[in-house]
Amino acid sequence: MPGKERTDAGGTLDGATEERILHAARTVFVRRGTSGARMQEIAAEAGVNQALLHYYFRTKDGLAQAVFREVAGRLAPAIARLLGSDAPLEDKVERFVHLYIDTVRQHPYIPAYILAELHHHPERLRALQDAAGVQPARAVGAIVERLRAQLEERAAAGTMRPIAPEQFLVNVLGLVVFPFAARPALVIALEMDDEAFGRFLDARRAELPRFILDALRP
Repeated sequence: MPGKERTDAGGTLDGATEERILHAARTVFVRRGTSGARMQEIAAEAGVNQALLHYYFRTKDGLAQAVFREVAGRLAPAIARLLGSDAPLEDKVERFVHLYIDTVRQHPYIPAYILAELHHHPERLRALQDAAGVQPARAVGAIVERLRAQLEERAAAGTMRPIAPEQFLVNVLGLVVFPFAARPALVIALEMDDEAFGRFLDARRAELPRFILDALRP
């Protein structure tokens, strides 16, 4: 199984081969979509024979799950820790916006890949929860309840308007995810090259926390 020590045909540990296969599979899954990817193409991308893929990951679904866990692990644990923490809401909003934009700029395939996987394989949500290091039954619920307590406290104090934590969470997620998920359309519609899109993200990173918080003012 992935993550355990294995040996190659000569009996020596070969974790580098597993990592190369995961990288190749991610490349092909992003290019073709998981359903359209073929093990033969992944093997060719990794520079290994197809039998080795089955040796390490047994099936295409096993490989797809391993790739999803690896991709989700780049972002989900940090997000879960932040949103479920006792940090003030203002800090959470600013740090979340910065964390998401900074991470996805380094790994731009993340939003479209994760959204596509969750659309076609909603059971992958368990892998997101596992990557975040929380018990599946309590993962989202714990974050929502912590946000509920903070939002209700602010509303009672009159410093924020009342809003359900689910709406707050989806609003913030939507505002940070959309530019990356819709990048192909945005760069055409707004006539931006890569450099211009980078400047657009710089401005959004600076302005979006204030925009979100201002929208919550009473």
